[in-house]
Amino acid sequence: MSTKILIVTGDAGESYETLYAWHRFQEAGMEAVIAAPSKRRLHLVLHDFEPGWDTYVERPGYSLESQLTFDEVNPDEYAAILLIGGRAPEYLRHNEKLISIVKQFHQADKWLFSICHGIQILIAAEVVSGRCVTCYEHIRYEVKLAGGTYATSEAVRDGRLVTAQTWQSHPDFYREIFRCLG
Repeated sequence: MSTKILIVTGDAGESYETLYAWHRFQEAGMEAVIAAPSKRRLHLVLHDFEPGWDTYVERPGYSLESQLTFDEVNPDEYAAILLIGGRAPEYLRHNEKLISIVKQFHQADKWLFSICHGIQILIAAEVVSGRCVTCYEHIRYEVKLAGGTYATSEAVRDGRLVTAQTWQSHPDFYREIFRCLG
């Protein structure tokens, strides 16, 4: 099995989720590759939770270069795909090439990893129906409407699908990811 991991994000992708994944896979001796709609320096954001706010706040975050466009991705080269959260999934879920890539990973029975708003891409790829998943709590109704079951756990594995709520779920999420990747 390949130890290459495809990390999908774009402008307004969550900075901490992206960098944590990028570094964590490298630390484990795996090759992490960032894919986005275009090959360039991405404008990532920080989502944080502030007292007195009903939802998260967004600030500019670290940036990172994407290495591939979606058109350049060959799913056969990767063991898994990781869909990063933030606001990027809001528009990435409308990218037909990306949806096709996710479906190819799913049909090839490869690992699908998603954190936070990344679930929106899995919903668009129609792989959530009949599955137990978690994500940022304010997307739970989208999960239910797509035929999935929303769980409140920090990280959930259902077959070859592993999902997490937010960057606060990193410990549980990556423990499960590395169990899967063996």
